Amino acid sequence: MIRKYIFLFLAFCLLCPTFASAADRKLNVLLIISDDLCADLGCYGAPTITPNIDAFAKNGVRLDHIYCNYPLCGPSRCSFLSGLRPDTIGVIANGYPVRYKLKDVVTLPQNFRQHGYFVARAGKAYHLGIPFQVGTPGPDDPQSWDYAFNPKGNEYPSLDDGDQYDPNPKNQQSFRRNLLKDPEGKTQADYEIATETIRLLDEHQHADKPFFLVCGFIRPHMPEIAPKQYFDQYDINKIHLPDNPPNDRDDIPLCAFQYKAPDMGMTHEDCLQAKRGYYAVTSFMDHQFGRVLAEVDRLHLRDNTLIIFMSDHGYMLGQHQAWQKTQLWEECTRVPMIFSYPDMPHRDVGASGMAESVDLYPTICDLTSVPGPKVLEGMSFRPILENPAAPFKDAAYTQVNRKQIVGRSVHTLRYRYTEWDHGDQGTELYDLQTDPHEYTNLAKDPSQSATIQHLQSLLRAHEPAQEPKWIPGPPEVRVTP
Repeated sequence: MIRKYIFLFLAFCLLCPTFASAADRKLNVLLIISDDLCADLGCYGAPTITPNIDAFAKNGVRLDHIYCNYPLCGPSRCSFLSGLRPDTIGVIANGYPVRYKLKDVVTLPQNFRQHGYFVARAGKAYHLGIPFQVGTPGPDDPQSWDYAFNPKGNEYPSLDDGDQYDPNPKNQQSFRRNLLKDPEGKTQADYEIATETIRLLDEHQHADKPFFLVCGFIRPHMPEIAPKQYFDQYDINKIHLPDNPPNDRDDIPLCAFQYKAPDMGMTHEDCLQAKRGYYAVTSFMDHQFGRVLAEVDRLHLRDNTLIIFMSDHGYMLGQHQAWQKTQLWEECTRVPMIFSYPDMPHRDVGASGMAESVDLYPTICDLTSVPGPKVLEGMSFRPILENPAAPFKDAAYTQVNRKQIVGRSVHTLRYRYTEWDHGDQGTELYDLQTDPHEYTNLAKDPSQSATIQHLQSLLRAHEPAQEPKWIPGPPEVRVTP
């Protein structure tokens, strides 16, 4: 009788491969990317503007010292989704597809497709349409996806009224008027992206393949539009700007600033409104993040899913009277990144080791036991996820291109050193131990010559043999050999 039941059980397993292989099924992956989000979050010690992200951090490991390799959407995303540094992948401005230079690159999502995953994106993974058309695919990469969803939500509503998009935060009021017709934000892209991600989770939770889903939110990217209730959360009288010392900008090379005019020409009141707007749209994005995580929990997917929350780069909110991105200071280069997966040995802690966004690709492969290409330029930071107090890299590298001028920065746990045009346009050195806000440029201090020489040697080791050439023109046709 026992032999009969054993035979029936084995026959059932052979006829039901999904049941037989359930224990061997690889981890699902849910990669959630925010756009232009700095680490000014509660889980990083700042005021709480993202309660859902902060709650998620309590169930995972927060990376406290991870830096993007390029503080601009398109180049940063092409870098960490290819596992290659910006100079290697060749994308140094928005508008380029990931493989315009390296045609045979195997991207992170493509690699998981090749290893039997269902791979999809909802929203922004690579850069979206140019110029500023959220509903268009832009320089996407069809080889990366089994399915791709572009939201129809109008992120630039006043364009319908004939207005022009203006990147200056003080000129966003006209955009906000349109949100009065949509008090919950259901017509906005991030709401649609969350809804589509939820649908994909529902549809593929019991599919015969593991899934790799990218949920790419648009916010808090400009323009600063969100339902009125999110603005109402922040009293303008309680918004505080950075306490920049007098003459802070005097020892900084002019080319270090994305916009030359201090505070982009905004008044003090404009700056307060800009920061309030940034907080409002961040909280709106956080609410959509919370909707996705609630569905993850409803479906009990945390037991078999690697979940990552991250931003493509940081963002300046008035530090050095600078705003937005493409600048090489802490607030712009540091990214929030949180990992959560089954059987993590530590939770609700910060990993103190230094890492880079280019390390994301090999780390995800390592945690899921999915082989990655041998050409990846990052390295898995799994060791600091499993031992958050352990050291990791000695330095992180970030660059920006201002047409013919290239800025390159090396960041160690103690110092940041930056050269503009190999130093011909200026240099910066900050002792982060004594000057965490980078107010005092020590590059001309003779006592720092040995430190500068050491950091220069680190930069030289990561420079390409020949700088990529910047060719002016529309982003769609701009090329770099």
